[in-house]
Amino acid sequence: MLLILVFFVSVVTIFIWLHPGEKEELKTEAEKTGKVAGTEKEKGIAPKTEKKKVGSGISVQEKKRLFTVAITPAVHHVYTDLMEQYHQAEELLKTDEGNEQIITLKTKYKVTTNEELLMALKPHPQSITIAQAAMESSWATSRFYKEANNVFGVWSFNKNDQRIAAAENRSGKTIWLKKYNSIEDSIRDYYRTLATGRAYKEFRALKMQTDDPYKLVKKLDHYSEKGAEYGRELAEIIHFNKLEAYDKTQETTNNLPEK
Repeated sequence: MLLILVFFVSVVTIFIWLHPGEKEELKTEAEKTGKVAGTEKEKGIAPKTEKKKVGSGISVQEKKRLFTVAITPAVHHVYTDLMEQYHQAEELLKTDEGNEQIITLKTKYKVTTNEELLMALKPHPQSITIAQAAMESSWATSRFYKEANNVFGVWSFNKNDQRIAAAENRSGKTIWLKKYNSIEDSIRDYYRTLATGRAYKEFRALKMQTDDPYKLVKKLDHYSEKGAEYGRELAEIIHFNKLEAYDKTQETTNNLPEK
């Protein structure tokens, strides 16, 4: 009887771990460099445009649908803009006519060489962005998302920023999170963080060699205090929700890919 009970508990544990998207509550991650909040457990309402549909009895499937409607078109739009900028830079680097624009971009992305610039400009796959958005915003239900359009729980260290205070603090100090004018602004800031942060240099180098999200997420161990476990969790979310589909098409959809 004891062996049967142990086996049952093990099976349930494995099932939950392999289906992170089914959890009704996901913690916001904490970046070691202090970019992303990690101690928040607060849950807010899902996308503002559909607040009335959200209640205590909302299903996981509906929660994901609302997340998809709110997040994936914005991710696609930002990704498309960044990819266009990347291709334009490639063309400018082939001539001397674009020197001034290239210098401006190098200053913006804090790089000195052409190779570093292209590494910074090339956007990583949408599937990774969507998976991180799901994890960091608890499928668009976190208070940060609801009140500040802060999809990725990005911290603010500048008192002049638009920002909101976290409910918890660290060592008696208030944690502030950025407040964005739109979801797209939040996504653009997130892409820029990964394009300029020193902690993501290996990530940027690898995305010049592959677009495989499962290989790339392994280089996001510095994004979270969880380290390598963070990449494994992202991989599970991508796989379980078939988010690779967003990397294979230029079209957006209002639903997660069918299983």
